[in-house]
Amino acid sequence: MSRIALVDDDRNILTSVSMTLEAEGFEVDTYNDGQQAFEAFSKKLPDMAVLDVKMPRMDGMDLLQRLRQKSTIPVIFLTSKDDEIDEVLGLRMGADDYVKKPFSQRLLVERIRALLRRQEANSGVLVADTEDTKVIERGDLRMDPLRHSVTWKGQDVSLTVTEFLLLQALAQRPGFVKSRDQLMDVAYDDQVYVDDRTIDSHIKRLRKKMRMVDENFSAIETLYGIGYRYNEE
Repeated sequence: MSRIALVDDDRNILTSVSMTLEAEGFEVDTYNDGQQAFEAFSKKLPDMAVLDVKMPRMDGMDLLQRLRQKSTIPVIFLTSKDDEIDEVLGLRMGADDYVKKPFSQRLLVERIRALLRRQEANSGVLVADTEDTKVIERGDLRMDPLRHSVTWKGQDVSLTVTEFLLLQALAQRPGFVKSRDQLMDVAYDDQVYVDDRTIDSHIKRLRKKMRMVDENFSAIETLYGIGYRYNEE
């Protein structure tokens, strides 16, 4: 049974999310601020942490920075800020994914499970070989779903779970068009409503991150009014 640390100054979130996670079979420790969590982590680390970005005494960014000095446990940020700079900074500091408030608790559970599977793979735990766990190699792209690793021309690319899932869905069938509705089904469960612009925003950030390692990256093609497809280069 995996132990999840939930750190947020919103008591409603602590109560509702911890109940959901416990119902899914997780053990949950809750903390009201970053300082309280850091003191607890110094004694015993959880298997992963879900951190609010803005908190009193010690915010999520500061807590992550201190945590990364001694641990590589998976970390998900909860944030109400639609600030790409914060997201990029957090990922560079070692966050594994972002979930925007307000969020579906079902979505958060799936993100937690995905990151724990990656952690198990990195630890050498055997995981069933399925279509969604196979390593994908498409030209200069290499994706390892179990380790949540992406390289382009041999260079590492840091993606959120959502961005990874979208790229994986496109790269699994090069040349085939995926509609926005199909990509929504990949990235979100059926309890979450998102509009077309949400998928477009994810694809935009995904392209931007790929172009940070290769300014000529153009493997993800937009078919206006239809969707997206991956062109193997």
